[in-house]
Amino acid sequence: MSDLDAEIQDPSDVGSADAPPVEEKPYKIIFEANKCFGAGKCAEVSKNWEMDLKSEMAKPRSYYVGEDDLDHNVRAAEVCPAKKGDGCIHVIDRRTDEELAPDPHGDGTLSVDW
Repeated sequence: MSDLDAEIQDPSDVGSADAPPVEEKPYKIIFEANKCFGAGKCAEVSKNWEMDLKSEMAKPRSYYVGEDDLDHNVRAAEVCPAKKGDGCIHVIDRRTDEELAPDPHGDGTLSVDW
């Protein structure tokens, strides 16, 4: 294994120390906060997203969501204008490590700029 391979993580492993069981919350939000410029589109379409008035940035209420909250989090990822349309909100299926949204490459690979 090369050093590069050792640095690459599966999306479901990122920040998973306190993750709920996959069966309970199969979807994970990866948020590139450093890329957010506070457009607020996510908070307009998803009850999971709020604008922090002090920092003028968005933030998720939860990084792990179930089926009931999937659609509006996908919509938040899709409407995010950061990164020239690739967004800074990524919805990951923890069971498959596929990016469900925004999925700009159309193949489920993670579109995060590490």
